[in-house]
Amino acid sequence: MVKFSKELEAQLIPEWKEAFVNYWQLKKQIKKIKLSRKPKQPQQPNHDFGLSIFQIIRFFAYKFSNNFFRSDTKTEIIQVRCKTMEDGNDDNEEIYQTELLQLFFEEDEMRVFFERLDEELNKVNKFYKATESELVEKGELLNRQLQILLDIKQVLNNSCRKPNAAGIFNPPSWSSCPCNAETTNESNDKPGESSETDEIIAALEKNGVNFINSATMSKTKIGKPKMALRIDIPATTPTRTISAIASMLWEDLVNNSKKEPGRPGDFINRKKIQCAEKMIRGAFVELYRGLGLLKTYSSLNMVAFTKILKKFDKVSNQHASASYLKAVKRSYFISSDKVVRLMDEVEAIFTKHFADNDRKKAMKFLRPQQRKESHMVTFFVGLFTGCFVSLFSIYATLAHMSGIFSPNAGRSYVETVYPVFSVFALLSLHLFMYGCNLFMWKSTRINYNFIFEFQPSTALKYRDAFLISTTFMTSVVAAMIIHLLLRANGFPQSHVDAIPGILLLIFTALLICPFDLFYRPTRYCFIRVIRNIICSPFYKVLMVDFFMADQLTSQIPMMRHLESTACYFLAGGLRTHRYETCNNGRLYRDLVYVISFLPYYWRAMQCARRWFDECDLKHLANMGKYVSAMVAAGARLTYARQKNHLWFGIVLVTSSVATVYQLYWDFVEDWGLLNPKSKNLWLRDDLILKNKSIYYISIALNIVLRVVWVETVMRFRFNIVESRMLDFFFASLEVMRRGHWNFYRLENEHLNNVGKFRAVKAVPLPFRETDSDD
Repeated sequence: MVKFSKELEAQLIPEWKEAFVNYWQLKKQIKKIKLSRKPKQPQQPNHDFGLSIFQIIRFFAYKFSNNFFRSDTKTEIIQVRCKTMEDGNDDNEEIYQTELLQLFFEEDEMRVFFERLDEELNKVNKFYKATESELVEKGELLNRQLQILLDIKQVLNNSCRKPNAAGIFNPPSWSSCPCNAETTNESNDKPGESSETDEIIAALEKNGVNFINSATMSKTKIGKPKMALRIDIPATTPTRTISAIASMLWEDLVNNSKKEPGRPGDFINRKKIQCAEKMIRGAFVELYRGLGLLKTYSSLNMVAFTKILKKFDKVSNQHASASYLKAVKRSYFISSDKVVRLMDEVEAIFTKHFADNDRKKAMKFLRPQQRKESHMVTFFVGLFTGCFVSLFSIYATLAHMSGIFSPNAGRSYVETVYPVFSVFALLSLHLFMYGCNLFMWKSTRINYNFIFEFQPSTALKYRDAFLISTTFMTSVVAAMIIHLLLRANGFPQSHVDAIPGILLLIFTALLICPFDLFYRPTRYCFIRVIRNIICSPFYKVLMVDFFMADQLTSQIPMMRHLESTACYFLAGGLRTHRYETCNNGRLYRDLVYVISFLPYYWRAMQCARRWFDECDLKHLANMGKYVSAMVAAGARLTYARQKNHLWFGIVLVTSSVATVYQLYWDFVEDWGLLNPKSKNLWLRDDLILKNKSIYYISIALNIVLRVVWVETVMRFRFNIVESRMLDFFFASLEVMRRGHWNFYRLENEHLNNVGKFRAVKAVPLPFRETDSDD
């Protein structure tokens, strides 16, 4: 049977852990009560006779009171008082205090126990009431937003209704309604043509919106007058809808002021309404999720109070649980039914307005079912792991027998075949490290799905990551064996060397495959994130975007191998088998610089965009880290071609500055460590891993792996084959360092969410509400 403490640890909401009942501290206090009840060993007589007499009198008084009250089990031994105090927010806060009504031999320990129990009860009530108030307020705001959306739809539908031949008005469809389609100003330039915009403006004015368009005296740069818009809202009209429409129109007028000016109605379209509807729907889903978490919070705390009081009764041989549980059941976090009623209301609203009155469809959005972990995935992970080990042993034996890695015969192999196979090897290693991260995040209850904003129903599990990694490596090693066998049997070298390219095309086709196969949500999410990174800073930066961009900074060798492979296949090197084509020339040297700079450039642009959005100077400091990395990478590349003392000094200075900058940011900003005021020496106050030595080892390991660039400067290598193998080894070490960095980066992010009790995503709302006075 699983102990309740472990069950509570597994079921509680990680971000709200500090707000739950401290069940473990209360258990320690019960242990103290239990130890105080044990008869003490007889002590040697001492000179403190008065103290001994006092202990004896107290012991007999305890025995007398215990025997006297034992016959009446209904006698109350505690009294729980509830005091109502004003908290300064026009609300009354209930404070619970417990008094002992009997004399106990363990009076001090019992008093401390009930004081701590009262503190936990007051803490739970306070957190529940504050969170419930926040969710109720959010529900009211969403109801107003939904009503605005419905009113706007009604206004626009009414403005688009036209009588048919019989004089009957038919409601139009959204696709055929002219005011919901993307309109241009061309229709306004044609004389004699009726404008749908006039009908929209007329309908809005009928509902209380008064548009006055006038050309102001100020001119734009191209000499055209600016459009001025004044909106008069009568006091008797529903301002929430009118102000929302006016806000939509005004934003569009401002955004399009540099373009050809048009009428206000030209900018209301179907796409904007659909976007607003999607945002409100997502906000309702997050509200429902928050209500469900708060309901779980209430039930788990109730069970915790019940369990700890039963444990107290058992240890103290008293009957205090019934009296105290009555007070717990009367407390706010149990007696309030606002959460249940609001959940029912959200279900009804969502079913009616977002699921076409289909409750089953609505529940798929509100309560998404997570994918069940299949044992087949575990089976195939083991199968492909065994296949990979066996095939790699066969490949190593064949390569040694054929002398493929000898200094004389191996140059052609490592220049043509090695790059593409190393791409798959590094990618598979990164996937394996990501699987290890997923396993550790799940084991330590780090809510990575919430941090990355992944859908739990489609998010990648650690077994899935291991399956993809082992499948990749098994396929790659099998292709390498086929390549060696065909090459040894005298097949044309141009045909044999096409095998890596064919493998690359197959995996690229699987990545963009439109069918719902091979983890399509994960593949499309990956493509979308890569698009956001490449187009930085034009997309708003999310956590998953800059996290993936950081991964790319550790995969620069893979990107350079990918460039060499593409050049070899596209430049005709496959037919002529002249790999020198892609290793010489000015274009190749320029591409090496570009590829080495690109990941750092993308990451720097993301920092610039975040600074622009959030106005936090810390993002500019972070951008400086990536700029210093770009300078250091450029200096090392130049030194590889111009080996002299000047460039050697420049490499040492730039690389040292970049390394110190990166180490500081790793430890202090990304990991939250090296805090001199922490209760854990040079760490942080809150640690997820119980063994502190792991953090110190991780700091030392990160330092060692950050200074691997020293080898690229000293060049400890002999021939081309050894050089390529050493490059692959150090590239693998960087991938491992990044996987090691990932765990602590997300641990720090999770602890920040825990500190702010963030367990539900904040969804932006489409409409701005204004007061009637405005």
